[in-house]
Amino acid sequence: QVQLVESGGSVVQGGGSLRLSCAASGRSFSTMWVAWFRQAPGKEREFVGDIGSSGTTYYTNSVKGRFTISRDNAKNTVYLQMNSLKPEDTAVYYCAARPFMGADYANWGQGTQVTVSS
Repeated sequence: QVQLVESGGSVVQGGGSLRLSCAASGRSFSTMWVAWFRQAPGKEREFVGDIGSSGTTYYTNSVKGRFTISRDNAKNTVYLQMNSLKPEDTAVYYCAARPFMGADYANWGQGTQVTVSS
């Protein structure tokens, strides 16, 4: 079992940047796929992007070119760098982990709020 804790959420003006962190404890984190999801008020949870153990990344189209996921396995942490933020990026952001590509995301953090003002 792995425990995940997100941090870094804040209020930021449109066009600004934020970096979210997802710190893990527990079983081997470096071999796991880690994803970022977000959920805006009144909307379903949305996949943002993920990163594999080797650093391979995938992003949903709406954040490509603006968001970057990276990982520091020595610190058991995955980051979500968000640039050129838009009001529609406002949401609670969650990180989640799974043991390999194709498995269910069974481990989730509690979420961190990101609010982008216009």
